[in-house]
Amino acid sequence: MSPSSQTPAAVQWQPAGTYEDILFDLCEEGIARITINRPHKRNAFRPRTVQELCDAFSRVRDNPRVGVVLFTGAGPAADGGWAFCAGGDQSVRGDGGYLDESGLPRLNVLDLQRLIRSLPKVVIALVAGYAIGGGQVLHLLCDLSLAAENAVFGQTGPRVGSFDGGFGAGYLARVVGQRKAREIWFLCRQYGADQALAMGLVNGVVPLDQLEAEGISWAREVLQHSPTAIRCLKAAFNAETDGLAGIQELAGQATHLFYRTEEGQEGRNAFLEKRPPDFSDAPWLP
Repeated sequence: MSPSSQTPAAVQWQPAGTYEDILFDLCEEGIARITINRPHKRNAFRPRTVQELCDAFSRVRDNPRVGVVLFTGAGPAADGGWAFCAGGDQSVRGDGGYLDESGLPRLNVLDLQRLIRSLPKVVIALVAGYAIGGGQVLHLLCDLSLAAENAVFGQTGPRVGSFDGGFGAGYLARVVGQRKAREIWFLCRQYGADQALAMGLVNGVVPLDQLEAEGISWAREVLQHSPTAIRCLKAAFNAETDGLAGIQELAGQATHLFYRTEEGQEGRNAFLEKRPPDFSDAPWLP
């Protein structure tokens, strides 16, 4: 895919929080940018990183003015290397998980995965450099993924004594097919941006210096559309793959819509006013 024919106007980012491992920015157009800011570690995450990412994504969820999140990694590192996220930081991996400052082993990236997945807004991954291991899973769970020409994707779990048997395996197989997913995990090979595009792992490939601009362009297109339709569509896509958790999410969106109808409000009002509800104006449609 080539980038948009017209370079979009830049947005004015404003810092929206103070964190140690991430950057969180907002703009007036309704776009948020969340950046893993550990380039010296190839943006590998530790428990603090994941905790801060969960906080930022939760704040996005609760902000009615934000409809799209650009999720990316800071770079380049001092040695010139780029990374979206190189997965879990093996230097803090203990016997039972990744050790936080208190020494408690955690796998809290699973919480982050579910949060990205259920966020009723569109998350676009902007992948420059390595998206490896747990970082490859994070980009996979975003709704859309744009890759710079220098992007590299792959899994390392079986090589470092780890694996992701949840979304990282099952959902990957839904995206690229069973055969390719098994190849990715069993062989631990690395794949360039064009290979990722060919297997359906990303939506497009652009030059590195145009990556954020292209993400902004896609975000602006999304923001032209119905927020309710988008959130219901995301829940519908998830329901097909996520079992009862996905069905619950879709059901929640349906409940959200029903609460906004006169019929739903009549039931609530009648209860509060201690009278029988009158649903006579609600037709039994075919």
